Amino acid sequence: MENDIFCKIINKEIPTGFVYENDEVVAFKDINPKAPVHILIVPKKHIESVADLKEEDAHLGLNLILTAKKLAEEQGIAESGYRLQFNVRRGGGQLVDHIHLHLLGGKQLE
Repeated sequence: MENDIFCKIINKEIPTGFVYENDEVVAFKDINPKAPVHILIVPKKHIESVADLKEEDAHLGLNLILTAKKLAEEQGIAESGYRLQFNVRRGGGQLVDHIHLHLLGGKQLE
């Protein structure tokens, strides 16, 4: 489904302030944050979940992680620590069928 809410955000059909954007990914604050810093990093290419990644998408996974690292530094949580989280499909807590990486930090996470 290439018309999910993240596709609409990427295509700027839903106004969202990006905290980061490059040719392959966008990043924006989660509307229901679970930590003081909770940013979603989303590839522009529509892929439903981690379970749907293909070998040719390997660079994309690394781009998501490196973007998270950069944002953690910019948000001032790199030294104190942070969590990177992928939820995979409904049973794994994925609510939007578009792969995305959660960057969480700014407090002690359990």
